[in-house]
Amino acid sequence: MNKKYLIGVIAVLVAIVLWAISAYNGMIEVEENATTALAKVQSAYQRRADLIPNLVETVKGYASHEKETLEGVVSARSKATQMTLDPEKMTPEKMKEFQAAQGELSSALGRLIAIQENYPDLKANENFRDLQVQLEGTENRINIERNNYNEAVQTYNVKIRRFPNSIFAGMFGFDKMQKFEAEAGAEKAPEVKF
Repeated sequence: MNKKYLIGVIAVLVAIVLWAISAYNGMIEVEENATTALAKVQSAYQRRADLIPNLVETVKGYASHEKETLEGVVSARSKATQMTLDPEKMTPEKMKEFQAAQGELSSALGRLIAIQENYPDLKANENFRDLQVQLEGTENRINIERNNYNEAVQTYNVKIRRFPNSIFAGMFGFDKMQKFEAEAGAEKAPEVKF
């Protein structure tokens, strides 16, 4: 009886260890999916930042006295490219700072694109139109990658918060990850006045 009891205890311990290994590996997998998705978001933002100097130079040739707008775009781009998100050190505050910098850049780009209305030659410029199309495509990519990231984070957060994984998540330092949120005021439709 004693030998059977010992074998039973060993079998239970082996089962627990195997289950813990499986849970740990599963959490690593979903965490890596989320960090890869974050890298894709940052890559899409970098693509936008890389297009901006060409757009600014194209506009400069036609609208040299729009100096304030051009400087605003360059400044916002500089600020946005200095900020990156490290999945290991991500906090809600850092996520908000990143989103705020990207929002400022989007706003500055909007003002830059609006300049074309005052300059028919710029509006007709092929380089400007191509860059504008590329920026629009990039904005769509950013949106898609942010959505993909949020889905990956949701999968990760659910995995680490479900019992019994939550026990191992706490033991091994798996923390809840932050999602991208809509910018303040995004829930309101813009007013259009004629």
